[in-house]
Amino acid sequence: MVLAGARIGGNCNISAHCFIESDVVVGNNVTLKSGVYLWDGITLEDNVFVGPGVRFTNDMYPRSKVYPAAFLRTTVCQGASIGAGAVLTPGLTIGRGAMIAAGAVVTRDVEPFSLVVGSPARHVKFLNPEN
Repeated sequence: MVLAGARIGGNCNISAHCFIESDVVVGNNVTLKSGVYLWDGITLEDNVFVGPGVRFTNDMYPRSKVYPAAFLRTTVCQGASIGAGAVLTPGLTIGRGAMIAAGAVVTRDVEPFSLVVGSPARHVKFLNPEN
């Protein structure tokens, strides 16, 4: 389901059981695999891959029926990939061409072309920008 106001680019693949709130921007050539929920405040730039069951969050201190004045912004930069089941805390920037391993729990910004793994996610190496 895509709520009114969401901006979705061209040539995107949005798989089954995805939910996209109204203050979301999805660039061109983005792939969202099944079970991905994009909450208000999330931007996915062009050529981003989001694996099945990835969990984004947008509220650092969630309470029932208590909402922040503004949700924290998360940006996944061009060409980044997020593996299945990863969890991203709010307010992050995932750098261009970065790769987040399946199941990683990302609590800090990820540098461009960095591979991060684990919980909490940690940098293990830089990727070749040519690939």
